[in-house]
Amino acid sequence: MSKVYIPQDYHTPLSVYEMQRAIEFIKSNFQVNLSNALNLRRVSAPLFVDENSGLNDNLNGVERPVSFDIPDVGTNAQVVHSLAKWKRLALKRYDFKVGKGLFTDMNAIRRDEEVDNLHSVYVDQWDWEKVISAEDRNVAYLKRTVRDIVSAVSETSSALNVAFPSLHTKLPSEVFFITTQELEDLYPDLTPKQREDEICKKKGVVFLMQIGKILKSGIKHDGRAPDYDDWELNGDILYWNEVLGHAFEISSMGIRVDPKSLDSQLTIAGCDDRRALPFHKMLLNGELPLTMGGGIGQSRLCMLLIGTAHIGEVQVSLWDEATRKTCEDAGVMLL
Repeated sequence: MSKVYIPQDYHTPLSVYEMQRAIEFIKSNFQVNLSNALNLRRVSAPLFVDENSGLNDNLNGVERPVSFDIPDVGTNAQVVHSLAKWKRLALKRYDFKVGKGLFTDMNAIRRDEEVDNLHSVYVDQWDWEKVISAEDRNVAYLKRTVRDIVSAVSETSSALNVAFPSLHTKLPSEVFFITTQELEDLYPDLTPKQREDEICKKKGVVFLMQIGKILKSGIKHDGRAPDYDDWELNGDILYWNEVLGHAFEISSMGIRVDPKSLDSQLTIAGCDDRRALPFHKMLLNGELPLTMGGGIGQSRLCMLLIGTAHIGEVQVSLWDEATRKTCEDAGVMLL
Protein backbone atom coordinates (compact mmCIF):
# COMPACT_ATOMS: atom_id res chain seq x y z
CA MET A 1 0.00 0.00 0.00
CA SER A 2 1.32 3.43 -0.94
CA LYS A 3 2.23 5.88 1.82
CA VAL A 4 1.48 8.71 -0.60
CA TYR A 5 -1.54 10.96 -0.17
CA ILE A 6 -2.79 13.14 -3.03
CA PRO A 7 -5.48 15.60 -1.88
CA GLN A 8 -8.83 15.44 -3.61
CA ASP A 9 -9.11 17.75 -6.63
CA TYR A 10 -5.36 18.49 -6.50
CA HIS A 11 -3.72 19.52 -9.76
CA THR A 12 -0.01 20.17 -10.31
CA PRO A 13 0.26 24.00 -10.26
CA LEU A 14 2.48 24.31 -13.35
CA SER A 15 3.18 22.48 -16.59
CA VAL A 16 6.29 20.29 -16.62
CA TYR A 17 8.21 22.91 -18.60
CA GLU A 18 7.11 25.80 -16.37
CA MET A 19 7.88 23.67 -13.31
CA GLN A 20 11.51 23.42 -14.40
CA ARG A 21 11.67 27.18 -14.85
CA ALA A 22 10.18 27.75 -11.40
CA ILE A 23 12.61 25.31 -9.75
CA GLU A 24 15.54 27.08 -11.40
CA PHE A 25 14.15 30.46 -10.28
CA ILE A 26 13.74 29.37 -6.65
CA LYS A 27 17.18 27.80 -6.38
CA SER A 28 19.05 30.72 -7.92
CA ASN A 29 17.03 33.38 -6.09
CA PHE A 30 17.03 31.81 -2.64
CA GLN A 31 20.73 31.08 -2.44
CA VAL A 32 21.45 34.75 -3.15
CA ASN A 33 18.98 35.84 -0.46
CA LEU A 34 20.38 33.32 2.01
CA SER A 35 24.03 34.21 1.40
CA ASN A 36 23.28 37.93 1.77
CA ALA A 37 21.26 37.41 4.96
CA LEU A 38 23.88 35.26 6.72
CA ASN A 39 27.11 36.52 5.07
CA LEU A 40 27.88 33.22 3.34
CA ARG A 41 30.09 32.30 0.39
CA ARG A 42 29.58 29.29 -1.86
CA VAL A 43 32.18 26.49 -1.77
CA SER A 44 32.58 23.10 -3.41
CA ALA A 45 31.72 20.07 -1.28
CA PRO A 46 32.28 16.30 -1.33
CA LEU A 47 29.79 13.68 -2.46
CA PHE A 48 31.58 11.06 -0.33
CA VAL A 49 34.04 10.89 2.56
CA ASP A 50 36.45 8.33 4.04
CA GLU A 51 34.42 5.99 6.26
CA ASN A 52 37.07 6.22 9.02
CA SER A 53 37.16 10.02 9.14
CA GLY A 54 34.10 10.46 11.36
CA LEU A 55 32.92 13.20 8.99
CA ASN A 56 29.71 11.57 7.80
CA ASP A 57 26.49 12.64 9.48
CA ASN A 58 25.13 9.74 11.53
CA LEU A 59 21.60 11.23 11.52
CA ASN A 60 19.64 9.19 14.08
CA GLY A 61 22.40 6.61 14.36
CA VAL A 62 20.59 3.75 12.63
CA GLU A 63 20.67 4.76 8.96
CA ARG A 64 23.09 2.81 6.76
CA PRO A 65 25.36 4.89 4.51
CA VAL A 66 25.98 3.85 0.93
CA SER A 67 29.55 2.53 0.98
CA PHE A 68 32.02 1.50 -1.72
CA ASP A 69 35.70 0.71 -1.95
CA ILE A 70 38.23 2.78 -3.91
CA PRO A 71 41.06 0.34 -4.71
CA ASP A 72 43.49 2.91 -6.06
CA VAL A 73 43.15 5.06 -2.93
CA GLY A 74 43.17 2.11 -0.57
CA THR A 75 40.14 3.07 1.47
CA ASN A 76 36.37 2.68 1.70
CA ALA A 77 34.17 5.69 1.03
CA GLN A 78 30.69 6.62 2.23
CA VAL A 79 28.21 8.75 0.28
CA VAL A 80 27.39 11.61 2.64
CA HIS A 81 24.13 11.77 4.59
CA SER A 82 24.78 15.47 5.11
CA LEU A 83 27.79 17.73 5.53
CA ALA A 84 27.19 18.81 9.14
CA LYS A 85 30.70 17.86 10.27
CA TRP A 86 32.61 18.40 7.03
CA LYS A 87 31.50 22.04 6.91
CA ARG A 88 32.97 22.82 10.30
CA LEU A 89 36.32 21.38 9.34
CA ALA A 90 36.17 23.28 6.04
CA LEU A 91 35.69 26.59 7.87
CA LYS A 92 38.97 25.95 9.68
CA ARG A 93 40.85 24.75 6.60
CA TYR A 94 39.58 27.62 4.43
CA ASP A 95 40.39 30.19 7.15
CA PHE A 96 36.92 31.71 7.55
CA LYS A 97 36.72 34.41 10.24
CA VAL A 98 34.04 35.10 12.87
CA GLY A 99 30.81 36.34 11.29
CA LYS A 100 31.51 34.73 7.90
CA GLY A 101 30.38 31.37 6.59
CA LEU A 102 29.94 29.01 3.67
CA PHE A 103 27.12 27.30 1.85
CA THR A 104 27.10 24.52 -0.69
CA ASP A 105 24.79 22.38 -2.79
CA MET A 106 24.68 19.10 -0.88
CA ASN A 107 23.52 15.94 -2.66
CA ALA A 108 23.10 12.77 -0.62
CA ILE A 109 21.65 9.28 -0.69
CA ARG A 110 19.69 8.05 2.33
CA ARG A 111 18.93 4.46 1.42
CA ASP A 112 16.85 3.73 4.55
CA GLU A 113 14.50 6.70 4.15
CA GLU A 114 10.81 5.79 4.17
CA VAL A 115 9.55 7.39 0.98
CA ASP A 116 6.29 9.34 1.04
CA ASN A 117 5.04 12.76 -0.11
CA LEU A 118 7.98 14.53 1.53
CA HIS A 119 10.77 11.96 1.64
CA SER A 120 12.99 10.53 -1.07
CA VAL A 121 16.17 8.47 -0.97
CA TYR A 122 17.77 11.37 -2.84
CA VAL A 123 18.45 14.46 -0.73
CA ASP A 124 19.27 17.89 -2.10
CA GLN A 125 19.78 20.81 0.23
CA TRP A 126 21.72 23.96 0.86
CA ASP A 127 24.14 23.06 3.62
CA TRP A 128 25.50 26.15 5.37
CA GLU A 129 27.88 26.80 8.26
CA LYS A 130 29.11 30.01 9.87
CA VAL A 131 31.87 30.88 12.35
CA ILE A 132 30.54 32.50 15.51
CA SER A 133 32.08 33.85 18.72
CA ALA A 134 31.68 32.29 22.17
CA GLU A 135 29.38 35.20 23.05
CA ASP A 136 27.03 34.19 20.19
CA ARG A 137 26.39 30.72 21.59
CA ASN A 138 22.98 31.70 22.96
CA VAL A 139 19.27 31.50 22.19
CA ALA A 140 19.00 35.15 21.14
CA TYR A 141 21.58 34.74 18.37
CA LEU A 142 19.92 31.48 17.26
CA LYS A 143 16.52 33.20 17.00
CA ARG A 144 17.96 36.13 15.07
CA THR A 145 19.46 33.77 12.52
CA VAL A 146 16.17 31.88 12.17
CA ARG A 147 14.35 35.15 11.48
CA ASP A 148 16.93 35.99 8.79
CA ILE A 149 16.36 32.63 7.08
CA VAL A 150 12.57 32.97 7.19
CA SER A 151 12.90 36.47 5.70
CA ALA A 152 14.99 35.02 2.85
CA VAL A 153 12.26 32.44 2.21
CA SER A 154 9.60 35.17 2.15
CA GLU A 155 11.64 37.29 -0.27
CA THR A 156 12.00 34.34 -2.65
CA SER A 157 8.29 33.52 -2.39
CA SER A 158 7.29 37.09 -3.24
CA ALA A 159 9.64 37.19 -6.22
CA LEU A 160 8.36 33.82 -7.45
CA ASN A 161 4.74 35.00 -7.34
CA VAL A 162 5.68 37.97 -9.51
CA ALA A 163 7.60 35.84 -12.02
CA PHE A 164 4.83 33.20 -12.14
CA PRO A 165 1.48 35.03 -11.74
CA SER A 166 -0.51 31.76 -11.63
CA LEU A 167 1.12 30.98 -8.26
CA HIS A 168 -0.39 32.62 -5.18
CA THR A 169 1.56 31.12 -2.28
CA LYS A 170 1.25 33.25 0.85
CA LEU A 171 3.69 32.58 3.67
CA PRO A 172 3.73 34.10 7.15
CA SER A 173 6.80 36.18 7.99
CA GLU A 174 6.55 36.19 11.81
CA VAL A 175 8.19 33.14 13.41
CA PHE A 176 6.78 31.54 16.56
CA PHE A 177 9.43 30.04 18.87
CA ILE A 178 8.73 27.11 21.20
CA THR A 179 10.79 24.33 22.80
CA THR A 180 9.97 20.64 22.48
CA GLN A 181 9.21 20.50 26.22
CA GLU A 182 6.87 23.49 26.01
CA LEU A 183 5.14 21.81 23.08
CA GLU A 184 4.76 18.55 25.00
CA ASP A 185 3.36 20.47 27.97
CA LEU A 186 0.88 22.16 25.63
CA TYR A 187 -0.28 18.91 23.95
CA PRO A 188 0.63 16.06 26.35
CA ASP A 189 -1.83 13.59 24.81
CA LEU A 190 -0.61 13.97 21.23
CA THR A 191 2.30 12.34 19.41
CA PRO A 192 5.29 14.53 18.49
CA LYS A 193 4.14 14.84 14.87
CA GLN A 194 0.58 15.66 15.91
CA ARG A 195 1.95 18.39 18.18
CA GLU A 196 3.84 19.87 15.24
CA ASP A 197 0.66 19.87 13.16
CA GLU A 198 -1.33 21.65 15.86
CA ILE A 199 1.19 24.40 16.54
CA CYS A 200 1.96 25.01 12.85
CA LYS A 201 -1.72 25.23 11.93
CA LYS A 202 -2.14 27.91 14.60
CA LYS A 203 1.07 29.87 14.03
CA GLY A 204 1.95 29.38 10.35
CA VAL A 205 5.72 29.18 10.77
CA VAL A 206 7.39 27.75 13.87
CA PHE A 207 10.93 27.23 15.09
CA LEU A 208 10.80 24.15 17.31
CA MET A 209 13.80 24.23 19.65
CA GLN A 210 15.85 21.79 21.73
CA ILE A 211 15.51 18.62 19.65
CA GLY A 212 17.39 15.52 20.81
CA LYS A 213 16.80 15.90 24.55
CA ILE A 214 14.79 13.44 26.63
CA LEU A 215 11.50 15.10 27.60
CA LYS A 216 9.63 14.78 30.91
CA SER A 217 7.55 12.02 29.34
CA GLY A 218 10.71 9.94 28.98
CA ILE A 219 10.84 10.14 25.17
CA LYS A 220 12.55 12.39 22.64
CA HIS A 221 10.54 14.61 20.36
CA ASP A 222 12.90 13.47 17.60
CA GLY A 223 16.39 12.09 17.32
CA ARG A 224 19.55 14.14 16.78
CA ALA A 225 23.12 12.94 16.48
CA PRO A 226 25.15 13.92 19.56
CA ASP A 227 28.13 15.33 17.70
CA TYR A 228 26.97 18.31 15.69
CA ASP A 229 24.06 20.32 17.18
CA ASP A 230 24.03 21.42 20.80
CA TRP A 231 20.68 19.99 21.94
CA GLU A 232 20.04 23.14 23.97
CA LEU A 233 20.61 25.43 20.98
CA ASN A 234 19.09 23.76 17.92
CA GLY A 235 15.75 23.35 16.19
CA ASP A 236 13.64 22.84 13.07
CA ILE A 237 11.94 25.47 10.91
CA LEU A 238 8.39 24.24 10.28
CA TYR A 239 5.73 25.76 8.03
CA TRP A 240 2.05 24.91 7.83
CA ASN A 241 1.58 23.27 4.42
CA GLU A 242 -1.88 24.21 3.15
CA VAL A 243 -1.80 21.73 0.27
CA LEU A 244 -1.06 18.69 2.44
CA GLY A 245 -2.68 19.93 5.64
CA HIS A 246 0.18 19.30 8.05
CA ALA A 247 3.46 20.66 9.41
CA PHE A 248 6.24 20.86 6.87
CA GLU A 249 9.93 20.96 7.84
CA ILE A 250 12.24 22.89 5.55
CA SER A 251 15.30 23.12 7.78
CA SER A 252 17.13 21.46 10.64
CA MET A 253 19.76 23.74 12.14
CA GLY A 254 21.49 24.90 15.29
CA ILE A 255 24.51 26.18 17.13
CA ARG A 256 27.08 23.41 17.06
CA VAL A 257 28.58 21.56 19.99
CA ASP A 258 31.57 22.99 21.81
CA PRO A 259 33.97 20.67 23.68
CA LYS A 260 31.80 20.72 26.84
CA SER A 261 28.46 19.94 25.17
CA LEU A 262 30.05 17.32 22.89
CA ASP A 263 31.58 15.56 25.89
CA SER A 264 28.21 15.47 27.64
CA GLN A 265 26.13 14.45 24.62
CA LEU A 266 28.46 11.63 23.56
CA THR A 267 28.06 10.09 27.02
CA ILE A 268 24.28 10.59 27.13
CA ALA A 269 23.91 9.02 23.67
CA GLY A 270 26.20 6.08 24.48
CA CYS A 271 28.59 7.10 21.72
CA ASP A 272 31.84 7.41 23.65
CA ASP A 273 33.58 5.28 21.01
CA ARG A 274 33.47 8.29 18.67
CA ARG A 275 35.95 10.13 20.87
CA ALA A 276 38.75 8.26 19.05
CA LEU A 277 37.75 9.59 15.60
CA PRO A 278 39.92 12.39 14.13
CA PHE A 279 37.09 14.93 13.83
CA HIS A 280 35.89 14.31 17.38
CA LYS A 281 39.42 14.52 18.80
CA MET A 282 39.84 17.95 17.20
CA LEU A 283 36.52 19.09 18.60
CA LEU A 284 37.19 17.86 22.13
CA ASN A 285 40.62 19.51 22.06
CA GLY A 286 39.12 22.85 21.02
CA GLU A 287 40.92 22.83 17.66
CA LEU A 288 37.86 23.71 15.53
CA PRO A 289 36.06 27.06 15.36
CA LEU A 290 32.76 27.62 17.15
CA THR A 291 30.04 27.50 14.52
CA MET A 292 26.36 27.32 13.75
CA GLY A 293 24.78 25.84 10.67
CA GLY A 294 22.09 23.73 9.11
CA GLY A 295 20.53 22.31 6.01
CA ILE A 296 17.66 23.78 3.99
CA GLY A 297 15.90 21.34 1.70
CA GLN A 298 15.96 22.48 -1.92
CA SER A 299 13.16 20.23 -3.09
CA ARG A 300 11.23 20.91 0.13
CA LEU A 301 11.43 24.66 -0.49
CA CYS A 302 10.31 24.19 -4.09
CA MET A 303 7.34 22.12 -2.89
CA LEU A 304 6.33 24.80 -0.40
CA LEU A 305 6.69 27.80 -2.70
CA ILE A 306 5.16 26.22 -5.80
CA GLY A 307 2.49 24.32 -3.88
CA THR A 308 3.07 20.74 -5.00
CA ALA A 309 1.73 17.67 -3.21
CA HIS A 310 4.64 15.31 -3.83
CA ILE A 311 8.40 15.79 -3.77
CA GLY A 312 8.67 13.77 -6.98
CA GLU A 313 7.05 16.68 -8.84
CA VAL A 314 10.15 18.78 -8.19
CA GLN A 315 13.01 16.23 -8.11
CA VAL A 316 14.05 13.05 -9.88
CA SER A 317 14.29 9.90 -7.75
CA LEU A 318 13.15 6.27 -7.62
CA TRP A 319 9.70 5.28 -6.40
CA ASP A 320 7.90 2.06 -5.60
CA GLU A 321 5.13 0.79 -7.86
CA ALA A 322 2.34 1.71 -5.41
CA THR A 323 3.55 5.33 -5.28
CA ARG A 324 3.79 5.58 -9.06
CA LYS A 325 0.27 4.12 -9.43
CA THR A 326 -1.25 6.46 -6.85
CA CYS A 327 0.28 9.50 -8.52
CA GLU A 328 -0.64 8.35 -12.02
CA ASP A 329 -4.27 7.79 -11.00
CA ALA A 330 -4.36 11.31 -9.55
CA GLY A 331 -2.84 12.85 -12.68
CA VAL A 332 0.40 13.73 -10.89
CA MET A 333 3.57 13.36 -12.96
CA LEU A 334 6.70 12.25 -11.15
CA LEU A 335 9.89 13.57 -12.75
